[in-house]
Amino acid sequence: MELPKIHSITKKLLVALVGGFLLLFLLFHMTANLFILRHDDGAWYSAFCHFMGTNWVVKIFEVVLLGVVALHILLTLWLVVTNRLARPTRYHQRQRSKTHTTSKLMMWTGILIFAFLVMHFCQFWFVKVGLVKGDYMVEVEKLQTEEVSTIMQYSAQNGMEPADVVAAVENQMAMYADQLAPEQMAEMEANIQSLKDAVPVAEFISKALREDHFSQDRKWIRHISYDERQMLKEKAPKCGVEPDFYYMSRNLFHNGLMVLLYLIAFVALFMHLTHAFPSVFQTLGLNNYTYNGIIEILGKIYTWVITLGFAAVPILVFLGL
Repeated sequence: MELPKIHSITKKLLVALVGGFLLLFLLFHMTANLFILRHDDGAWYSAFCHFMGTNWVVKIFEVVLLGVVALHILLTLWLVVTNRLARPTRYHQRQRSKTHTTSKLMMWTGILIFAFLVMHFCQFWFVKVGLVKGDYMVEVEKLQTEEVSTIMQYSAQNGMEPADVVAAVENQMAMYADQLAPEQMAEMEANIQSLKDAVPVAEFISKALREDHFSQDRKWIRHISYDERQMLKEKAPKCGVEPDFYYMSRNLFHNGLMVLLYLIAFVALFMHLTHAFPSVFQTLGLNNYTYNGIIEILGKIYTWVITLGFAAVPILVFLGL
């Protein structure tokens, strides 16, 4: 197979530009993850995830980000393959190189990070797009239609189940059926049918009240199962059920094996970033004798901040903090 002819320098520049973009994204993602450590029942983190999941600008950025990640992987593999093809015969005697160990391990740490991303996507992003089941949440306000509110009000006042409230209204209408004009009867039947359609949602809210699945600010109903999500999407399509990433994250990091796998991935990320940060500046020609020391210091600070910031979440959640 013959690969497209693009100069090696061009490929390195593309890898550097894409890598620089990912360096900025990692800082953003790490900062957002720290919201999980707040003891506010997920108020900040859920608000952040809600914004990221509903804003159309962010949705476009999400597609761009996925494309950038894929491009980074493909460009890197392309660069490795073309470099190998350019030198099909290996050296007979290994030469001692001053190249840093992390540079030599870039491909292997990249493979580990890719494997981690597959796992991470299965646990979170695939839940968001509906390919994997998870835990969900919904805003209470978006469930409060006129019919649902009517059922809930009568249910609370009379101590009745939502289905019994609708049955009582239907029986009452039957008592006066002979006194109603055909137009009035048709209108009443339509209203009762609307109430019947709202019963599953009202029963869902009643269950949430009994089991106290509300957030501290009473804005969200949490711990929604996949089956309940499907019901809400059918009976209340405008409610916008969302993955409960806060609950999913905290639940995941109570698993010691998952914490260990995440920490292994963060070690690989640390090693990858140790070489990646200065490489971006070097490839783009932004380093020189004057700034090399500063770039090296900034690279070390960035790498430690990113790694420790990401690692803090699973460790502290596992410890119950």
